[in-house]
Amino acid sequence: MLKILNPAKDTWAELVKRPTKNLEELEPGIQATFDLVKEQGDDALLQLAEKFDGVQLQSLLVTEQEIAAAELKVPQELKEAILQAYSNIQLFHTQQAEPVKQVETMLGVTCWRKSIPIEKVGLYIPGGTAPLFSTLLMLGVPARIAGCKELVLCTPPSKDGNIHPAILYTASLLGVTRIIKAGGAQAIAAMAFGTESVPAVYKIFGPGNQYVTVAKQLVSKAGVAIDLPAGPSEVLVMADETANPAFVAADLLSQAEHGADSQVVLLTTSENVLQKVEQELQAQLEVLPRKEFAAKALSNSLGVVLQSLDEMLDFSNLYAPEHLILSVSNFEEFLDGITNAGSVFLGHFTPEAAGDYASGTNHTLPTNGYARAYSGVSLDSFVKKVTFQYITREGLQNIGKTIETMAEAEGLEAHKNAVSIRLKELDRV
Repeated sequence: MLKILNPAKDTWAELVKRPTKNLEELEPGIQATFDLVKEQGDDALLQLAEKFDGVQLQSLLVTEQEIAAAELKVPQELKEAILQAYSNIQLFHTQQAEPVKQVETMLGVTCWRKSIPIEKVGLYIPGGTAPLFSTLLMLGVPARIAGCKELVLCTPPSKDGNIHPAILYTASLLGVTRIIKAGGAQAIAAMAFGTESVPAVYKIFGPGNQYVTVAKQLVSKAGVAIDLPAGPSEVLVMADETANPAFVAADLLSQAEHGADSQVVLLTTSENVLQKVEQELQAQLEVLPRKEFAAKALSNSLGVVLQSLDEMLDFSNLYAPEHLILSVSNFEEFLDGITNAGSVFLGHFTPEAAGDYASGTNHTLPTNGYARAYSGVSLDSFVKKVTFQYITREGLQNIGKTIETMAEAEGLEAHKNAVSIRLKELDRV
């Protein structure tokens, strides 16, 4: 972790830059994958599974028998944990539903907005070194609440051609039956353009490596919506003298272990706190199974000592972290000052891992500073907001002159005439 003491504010903009690679370099290769999937469909997915995942698949689709067998392999304790998380996520997201509210903007002019589910959505769930069945909950639960008619799940197989049992068990809970053994950019291409086994969808959700990230960006240019710009995981922790160094180090490592390109940032007003956290980081790092990933991530991370809690808040808002932890005694005083963050964790006993798994909030969040303008995934992510309006005869007489005047001022005579012709008809009645 790079240690920085009281940096001048004019250097902050450089400090908050992420250590990201030039992803544009990946575009030609990913475009070639797209072209292959468009041309050869399922055959391309089978070829690429052998090339990138090292597995020769007989079929892309997961069978009912595989789903049933997977359930038997999931320990009861894990099933109960998944069910508890499912319940909390469902409760939290159900409360986000908005009732339809009709507004009469003037006499005879009524307007309203209605949430309509996106019919076909694609869910990408990484398998690889960490099978993220928790992400399937985070995406599948709000999709079901929203009323999406078709959920297509793509996830890479292991070298034996199977999908992790916990992913299949979770998919079964959610009623997801179209599960495709495909990962990487080819899975994104399949969901975007369609193949014999994979229906084309209208919006693609889910995290992934740098290839998946670029693939999602490319399909968004082709007219297929994506959930949000997302890259490597990140967390920023604000810690004062009351913070427990072991807690802080554990929170930092919980993000660092995601991958070598993750970034963690510690802000504190005390050099002593920074030193103690660094000691804890080394001690806890030694016993982690994913030690190598976490160690590489820490080499790209920052420990910054600032003058005050207000400075920490200013730095955090500039950084706009995916996850923000306020490990300070008086966090209530800072809530109104938080303007840029994906998800916020308050106090000494609210680990970021709670949001990752089971508290109820969604863990699919904007990274790389996009929290300045983007929200995390929510129920709204799975619906379209469609506006409606109804104007009575009296309403058109009330609002008509306003529309005619504005249309004429813009030189759009046909717009004006669409009102005028109706008003003349009303005058004759």
